[in-house]
Amino acid sequence: MTPKRLLCIAPDSPDAAAMLREAMPDWVIRSVGSLDEARSELRQEAYLVGLLMHVIGSKPHLEIDRFLRQHSAVQWVGVFRAETLAAPACRDLVADYLCDYHTAPVDLQRLAYTLGHVHGHAQLRRPRPRPASSASSLIGSCDAMQRLRGQVERVAKVEAPVLIWGESGSGKELTAQAIHRQSLRSTGPLVPINCGAIAPNLIHSELFGYERGAFTGAARDKVGLIESANGGTLFLDEIGDLPKDLQANFLRFLQEKTIIRLGATRAIPVDVRVISASHVNLQQAVARGDFREDLYYRLSVLPVTVPPLRERRDDLVELAEHFFHQHAADKAPGLKGFSSRALSAIAAHHWPGNVRELINRVRRAMVMADGKWIEPDDLDLAMPSPPIEAVLDDARCSSERLAIRACLDRSGQNVSRAARDLGISRTTMYRLLAKHNMRP
Repeated sequence: MTPKRLLCIAPDSPDAAAMLREAMPDWVIRSVGSLDEARSELRQEAYLVGLLMHVIGSKPHLEIDRFLRQHSAVQWVGVFRAETLAAPACRDLVADYLCDYHTAPVDLQRLAYTLGHVHGHAQLRRPRPRPASSASSLIGSCDAMQRLRGQVERVAKVEAPVLIWGESGSGKELTAQAIHRQSLRSTGPLVPINCGAIAPNLIHSELFGYERGAFTGAARDKVGLIESANGGTLFLDEIGDLPKDLQANFLRFLQEKTIIRLGATRAIPVDVRVISASHVNLQQAVARGDFREDLYYRLSVLPVTVPPLRERRDDLVELAEHFFHQHAADKAPGLKGFSSRALSAIAAHHWPGNVRELINRVRRAMVMADGKWIEPDDLDLAMPSPPIEAVLDDARCSSERLAIRACLDRSGQNVSRAARDLGISRTTMYRLLAKHNMRP
């Protein structure tokens, strides 16, 4: 069985850990003497429960507030003197951040019971662990994400161009980053370029650079984005938006591994690995004549598909919890997480905007939620309708109740006569009355 772990912050109680170990022998207890030491420990180890021993009331309120806000995923229990609660700022810290508290002198047995209860509750809401992977930004353990991680690991080992396809907001750039991190070029730069975000009249000079005097205002030489990726990876996002007249220049770069700056006559060799991405089907763009066929085949040597969020239902709760903790600094102090109703609404939503939509809804809910838990309304999501089986069961029960009540009324509340009218035995009639909590 995995041992229960406790982080104890006890600036003025060096013997606190020894006392706690005596009262809680089945716990692994780590004691630190300051908030900075606690930050360091929390970066290295995961704790579900933390204990503040005489921290509130002895440290500046803003310092404690900042620390507890940063580590709101930990369930905190406090121990302090009773007079500490006389200060409004201390009361606010206790109300906003602590699951429970004890006043000195502390009863160790009662404290052990409290910590055990808090730990059990924290485990119920604990996010599912992710499988270890060097592509740590690719969160999720469903079959689709395991396949994607496998593709990333394979294509990262070679130098051939990669074409990533996926719907808008599904995580194409994160996939490109994971490929770069696992490649032999991981120590080199990763230069992302959004081909649809650069003005058409600037994209040539931005990609290939220019020489001084190439045009009015070119007062000095400029290194282009392709050249700046030398020794690393060039990520071309939304490659389908690359203007048709530039596609020929880019094809020449892929074939010859050289570029010519605007206004220059000599070619510059560039050593880069190209990863491109698109949310449109480039094969269809080729068929329409919007994208060069020869460029498509140069880019899509190693195709990778990023699954949409609707195909990752098993990962929704894990992703929502991840973004909640990632943006914890934005939330109200008392907000603890998602209610079960909110998680049901998240699971039922279609997510046309994919992961980007999920991040947007979670961040908005963290600001708009009033209580301790995010509800469906905070996410601007509707509660899912009950399954048809549940609707039919409700209708069947309602019909049974109405039929039984009508027969009892006609028979003057005589159970035997009502049973005969319904064509059932007296025993069955009593069973139905008990089932529907009815009395004749």
